[in-house]
Parts: sequence; structure tokens; C-alpha cells
Amino acid sequence: MARIMRWALRATLLAVVLASQSTRAAEGETRIHWYGQSAWKIETPSGGVILIDPWLTVPTNPDKRSITALRRVDYIMVTHGHSDHVGDAVEIAKQTGAVLVAPYGLQLTMKSMLGYPEEQATLATGGNVGGTIELPRAGARVTIVNAVHGSELTPPHIPDPGSGQPGSVASGNPVGYVLHIDGGPTIYHTGDTDVFEDMKLIPMFQHIDLMLACIGGHFTMDPARAALAVDWVEPTHVIPMHFGTFGLLAGTPDQFRAALAKYNRADRLVVMKPGEDRAF
Repeated sequence: MARIMRWALRATLLAVVLASQSTRAAEGETRIHWYGQSAWKIETPSGGVILIDPWLTVPTNPDKRSITALRRVDYIMVTHGHSDHVGDAVEIAKQTGAVLVAPYGLQLTMKSMLGYPEEQATLATGGNVGGTIELPRAGARVTIVNAVHGSELTPPHIPDPGSGQPGSVASGNPVGYVLHIDGGPTIYHTGDTDVFEDMKLIPMFQHIDLMLACIGGHFTMDPARAALAVDWVEPTHVIPMHFGTFGLLAGTPDQFRAALAKYNRADRLVVMKPGEDRAF
């Protein structure tokens, strides 16, 4: 009986050790989830949760309960003021207490016009191009980089024609984000942009492990121009986004792969579908 109990104890201890090792391995991962369009959830090795351009109600998202399913969000990062990028930020912030990271002008406008909670959107996380903001709750920091686009915020209720009230309000500069994760990858979210030569500066300051690149065209760079951006940034991996949500966003991953092949970069392409997760 004593021998059986010793074996049982050893088996229990081994199970605890293996479970602990499995937990540590999971904690060491950075996990990303694509909702569709430009909306991403990033879970860091420290357990932090960051949302970028959180339009979780995007039509291509297969999970219609994505907002109510959120348990923890530390930061919401918004690249510019268009509705498909501001998305559901205010609702999520009120539900989770998430802190807003955004260009300073956009941050002010989201508070005054959309009701983003004042205490969750302070100067500490409202910056501009060239600045780096610490994100201690997520074990990360983010550098704000340029993007070539617009950043008009549309009021919740568009005025009637002829009212004399503006249909949109300029809201700071459009930006991209370079997210440096402690113990994890460095991720470049391009925001909405065309390819532009300042992208060449990004790999001069840090290697990009993962680039999230818009490819839809019409409002942003198309697959051919996005492939040139990848050639300049030189990421280890690139995932296309901002395509297929509407008919005008006609660029496809297959077109992107063909364009990348011209620069011998096709092996860097990782294609995801809305609702999918990946670990890096």
C-alpha cells in the first residue's frame, strides 16, 4: 500500500510539473487574433491584451459575440479616425476599462465627440509620430510611425444636409504602430496607408518580426504597392489585412503572393481568415 501511495504521489507531482511547464510555454507566446478589416487582438507573454483598430462588429467577423466575450483589454490602439478603425472602441473601453492609445488630436476628439472615458485617455498615451509610449500593463511599448492617409472622424449622428454642420471633423494625423513586446515579436501595423519611402526608416531602428499590411486598394495600397512596402520593411512575416470587407477593397492574398514573388518575398506571407488565431 505504501509503495502504491508513493507511486501515486510521484505521478501527481509529475503531472503538476508538466502542467506548470505547459502553462509557462503558453505564457511565453504572443497570440494574435484577426477579427477582419484592420481589427486585431494581441495577447502578450505577460498576459496583457491589446486591441488595434477594434471594429469587432465588422461584417466578415464570424463571431458576433466578440465584444461581450472580452474579459480583459488593457489598451486600445487606434490608427486614425475613420469609422472602420475607431470601430467599437468606446463600447469596449466602458466595458473593460481599456486605455486609449492614439494620436493626440484623435484622442481628444474621441473623448469630446464619442464619449471615450476621460480618465482612460490621458496625455500619457496620446502621442504622435516619432514618439514611443510605454504600455506597462501589457509588457510592451509602442512607437508611433507615419502613414499616408486621412483621419476624419464622423460624428455619431450625421447632420441633415444643409444644416451647416460639418459631416466630419479632422482628427489628428493618420499613423501606424510598431509594437515592441517584451519577450515576444515586434509587430508593425501599417494602419491605412500607401507605400511611402519613409517605410525604409523602420528597419533602421528595429527588425520587424510581423508586419500587418493593408492590401485592399482604392483607399490604401493595393497588393503590388504593399509588396514594395514589404521589400522595404523586410519583416520576417507579413499578414495581409483591410481587404475583402467591401467590394471596393478588391486586393486579394493571391495577388499579394504573386507581387511578393517578384521581390523573392513570397515565403514571408502568412494568410489568415477573420476569426483565426496565430501564435508567434
